[in-house]
Amino acid sequence: MAHSGIQGRLGGRNMAADRTRGYKTVKIMKKAFCSPRKCSILERKTGGRAAARAGRAGGQGKAMELRVLAVGDVVGEAGVTCLRDHLSALKRLHSVDFTVVNGENAAGVGILPRQAQEIFNAGADVITLGNHCWDKMQILEYLEDTPYLLRPANGSEGLPGRGFGIFEGPRGLQIAVVNLMGRLSMNAHLDSPFHKADAILNTLGEADVVLLELHAEATSEKGALAWYLDGRVQALWGTHTHVPTADVQILPGGCGFVTDLGMTGPQQSVLGLRPEQAINRFLGGLPERFAAAAGPCKLDAVLFVIDTEQKRCTQALRCDIRE
Repeated sequence: MAHSGIQGRLGGRNMAADRTRGYKTVKIMKKAFCSPRKCSILERKTGGRAAARAGRAGGQGKAMELRVLAVGDVVGEAGVTCLRDHLSALKRLHSVDFTVVNGENAAGVGILPRQAQEIFNAGADVITLGNHCWDKMQILEYLEDTPYLLRPANGSEGLPGRGFGIFEGPRGLQIAVVNLMGRLSMNAHLDSPFHKADAILNTLGEADVVLLELHAEATSEKGALAWYLDGRVQALWGTHTHVPTADVQILPGGCGFVTDLGMTGPQQSVLGLRPEQAINRFLGGLPERFAAAAGPCKLDAVLFVIDTEQKRCTQALRCDIRE
């Protein structure tokens, strides 16, 4: 599956990504990995059996069953390792064509360029972020130069990076991914995700499929946005709470929805933290640096099957993994 950014459709930025037949190419302009004038190119095959069936032969048209995997917040190095160990097999099992992973907690809080690269290597097509996207300032240059790494689109104007993009999928499908953040109990200074979603959707006329992630605390805000956009997006999922919800559903207008994907990280933890560290915070103890829990991990994810001709989600199901 080859991916390419579309000129003028990467979060409002004028950037085009390279295109390589049968491969996805990601350019990384980060001095930690290469000289300022050179790019480290990651080329990796994407998609499973469904992508192979879809092919790119002329005359087939874009109508197909697109299988999209959305993976919950990756927490710490343990979460990155879990993703590396299990994502490829999960994609093969479910014949996944396109994968979106929330990576904003890969460094505990925030994400480093090295971790973003590892998540891409594990099989992510797009990485989304959330309220911790600025907690590791080392990510700024990488975020600016990597169109497949998205941060919430409803922040202040002029922030590095981009909040949405259109990417090429099997059969030349134009797949839009939008990353938004909620305001309730999060950040009241953000633009309304409802109004921002309207504005972005008005620019995505060439998109065949629209996927949206809302990184938010309140379940009501996530559910309300899903119903508001039902019939205009084909899948909408929530992230942030690290707790998988049991409400996977398809709304009347054809939007596949789940309130929260969950997380990818230590099972025996409080949202990925060592339990004693979380207890200390609630008992009023001194602040401590993030410390991920030990032990076996889990990978929480939801599969959305989308009829690209009808522009409807036809199936949505959890496909979680426990080590």
